[in-house]
Amino acid sequence: MEDDDLKAAIAASLLDASAAGVNLGVADVMLWRKRNVSVGIVTVTIGSWMVFESFSYTILTLLSSVLLLLLSILFLWSKSASILNRPSPPLPEFQVSEAMAEEASKLLRIHVNKLLQVSYDIAMGRDSELFFKVAVYLFLIAFIGSLTDFQTLCHTGK
Repeated sequence: MEDDDLKAAIAASLLDASAAGVNLGVADVMLWRKRNVSVGIVTVTIGSWMVFESFSYTILTLLSSVLLLLLSILFLWSKSASILNRPSPPLPEFQVSEAMAEEASKLLRIHVNKLLQVSYDIAMGRDSELFFKVAVYLFLIAFIGSLTDFQTLCHTGK
């Protein structure tokens, strides 16, 4: 009975917010007003669960398979285009400039140094409040991780 009351309360609050003029596209999907979108979300969720859990696929395997398929299609397109005197596939030339690499490394260095400084402060006992926060969050992460396997956790975390 409590579950029905909770569902009714959620639906009522979503309807109240929608009536107040707040644009709630998510509410429309959750209340199945946009049936095509709702069915699409459920279908993609079930399909991805089947790929990852039932067929024992991993994220790395899926990404490498998709990239291999994409690379093969582009390679065959390019080779067939040169044989048939057609234009090659329209691909921009990807390059990382020296300035972009330096900026990324500076940004990464700054964040790593902040992380190391905070870790040092915690390890030296200077910030006990932050230590307890980090300990609680790490415990929660470990607890949630023990409830599910790594594959499902990575899949739902994205």
